[in-house]
Amino acid sequence: MSATELRPSGQNEDEPDPGLFGPGSASWRVNRETTVLFGGARALLMQAAHPLVLAGARQTGFYERNPWKRLERTLHLTYTMTFGTRAEALEAARRINRVHRDVHGVDEVTGQPYDAFDPDLLLWVHACLVDSQLLFERLTVGRLDDQGRERFHQEQMAGAELLGLDRSRIPPTVPALRAYVEKVAASGTLRVTDETMVVANLIRHPPRQVPWRPVLWQVSRWAFATLPPPLRAMYGVRWSPFRELELRGSLRSLRLLRPLLPAYFREIMPARDATRRVVERSDT
Repeated sequence: MSATELRPSGQNEDEPDPGLFGPGSASWRVNRETTVLFGGARALLMQAAHPLVLAGARQTGFYERNPWKRLERTLHLTYTMTFGTRAEALEAARRINRVHRDVHGVDEVTGQPYDAFDPDLLLWVHACLVDSQLLFERLTVGRLDDQGRERFHQEQMAGAELLGLDRSRIPPTVPALRAYVEKVAASGTLRVTDETMVVANLIRHPPRQVPWRPVLWQVSRWAFATLPPPLRAMYGVRWSPFRELELRGSLRSLRLLRPLLPAYFREIMPARDATRRVVERSDT
């Protein structure tokens, strides 16, 4: 898919560059929210429970050498695809693909082959992220209706195609995507090993120098608590009606508090920068 194909209909070359999606997109609306970013911890836990996804991460040393810095770089590339100019977004996709090109081999734990461009693995990674983004949007923001959620899902398919996943492999609707996630979670494919728990402890106990560390303990609790129940049990999270009420109450409080926060805390920096870029270009 080329940059021209992703350009909004009727846009001229000298107009402000909104990137792949633009200010009116569901992708900007969802991914600009800091509380949706919190869902990334849940997605990471889900991805790390897949032994072949973990094998690829092991090959790159993702969780061994300064993992928080590597995670920050990955987030930067991901948000560049959403909020950067069209050229920046396409270059970010190329950089991710260059890394993935060398990620393949045989998993030393399961004995199964893995490849970062395996469509089944790409689908799981993609589905974990989109499902988590939509879940945290619903729980902490709640602005999207069903049509908006489907629009976000369709837009994210375009981004996934740039990373090598054909949209024909992606469940076509949001309910179908959720059904796919639940099916994999209950299939026996996922497992929580000592290596997986390294990722879990990374989320539970981030280094002192990590920004937002004072609130990450609560983000960690939400991440584990909102996992699909079979996977939550694999991570050793005990559940009860009281824990369910506690989860709902804390997320409801966050949803009520969020509109009262200044934009500096409510919206992530790449989104604010993108809005400023588009507005400034419009004024010239």
